[in-house]
Amino acid sequence: MSFIALGINHKTASVDVRERVAFTPDQMVEALRQLCRVHPTREAAILSTCNRSELYLHQDHPEAEAVLDWLARYHRLNIDDLRACAYIHTDSEAVRHMMRVASGLDSMVLGEPQILGQMKSAYAVAREAGSVGPFLGRLFQATFSTAKTVRTDTAIGESPVSVAFAAVSLAKQIFSNLSRSQALLIGAGETITLVARHLHEQGVKRIVVANRTLERASLLAEQFGAQAILLADIPQELANCDIVISSTASQLPILGKGAVEQALKARKHKPMFMVDIAVPRDIEPQVSELDDVYLYTVDDLHEVIAENLKSRQGAAQAAEELVSTGAQEFMVKLRELAAVDVLRAYRQRAEQTRDDELLRARRLLASGLPAEEVLAQLARGLTNKLLHAPSVQLKKFSAEGRIEALAMAEELFALNGNQEQS
Repeated sequence: MSFIALGINHKTASVDVRERVAFTPDQMVEALRQLCRVHPTREAAILSTCNRSELYLHQDHPEAEAVLDWLARYHRLNIDDLRACAYIHTDSEAVRHMMRVASGLDSMVLGEPQILGQMKSAYAVAREAGSVGPFLGRLFQATFSTAKTVRTDTAIGESPVSVAFAAVSLAKQIFSNLSRSQALLIGAGETITLVARHLHEQGVKRIVVANRTLERASLLAEQFGAQAILLADIPQELANCDIVISSTASQLPILGKGAVEQALKARKHKPMFMVDIAVPRDIEPQVSELDDVYLYTVDDLHEVIAENLKSRQGAAQAAEELVSTGAQEFMVKLRELAAVDVLRAYRQRAEQTRDDELLRARRLLASGLPAEEVLAQLARGLTNKLLHAPSVQLKKFSAEGRIEALAMAEELFALNGNQEQS
């Protein structure tokens, strides 16, 4: 049995590739069920964010290449193109990778907290799909526990650094006084909520939240004194906005070049700052060709993020050590669990032997045999029967020249010569 963590992320693949490998929420359950049907995968989960798409698997016989092939076919990609930017971790390295991801150590923004919530959502969806069993379930729980320890025992998450924070920091560089600016936020998820919070703290003059459903837009808007609109109302609002930040799960662009071009004309070519945090992208790449538009994607935020990461670097080493400890402890517990079935079977056999010998002893006592003789026979019978199978196997190992098995038996039965008699 083996764990596998397979996928791509912001370090190995460009946003062009990541958006093609991304799973939408609507695809997730069926994708998991399909994966478990077509491959000998006992358990599976999928984590898909703007910065990564990863599959976590538990298999009897590791077939990572077959899973990679399935991923390419599912998204209609060339397998060689996908293989060029994919990574595969197995067993203890897969465990460590999941714990690093959940702790924010593998994120574009070191220590960012959103990824833990996204991983918990991935676990919940996998449970809904029925693709999580005891092994992957234990791994997720150990991963969450380790990530919580990292958050509690290190300062890796104390500085306000995130993709949302980076986007607002970049806006401050372009517009020196945000209190005079108006912002349009597209989407109503966790990232846009953080963006809204940062903009509100910076005293932005006006915030408009656009979403597919007005109800969700209104819930977010109420928190920050913003206005809620539907996605269909964006063209009417776009000309009023200096800042546009978008993060949705849409499979198609929400803002096209034509709509932005019309807005610029209405603004008399007053500059617009736009950040597309979504994968797949919400804003057509061709928008960047327009004059007076500053369009950034998640990949463009690296420099801003790097400037704000220095305060977290010191905590990263301590966090890495906690992750290594967490991974080692999990693997030890897993190996201990592997022995449970063997120990249970051996105990059942020993207890059956005990019961048989005890029944025989009682019959001998009932027949009038002296108790001392019955006890001697009971002890002798138990000893002979409990030692029979190990004796036969040890003789077989010896005849086959399996010296390592004999040494292991010596260790198993504590026959090293230094064991105290009790």
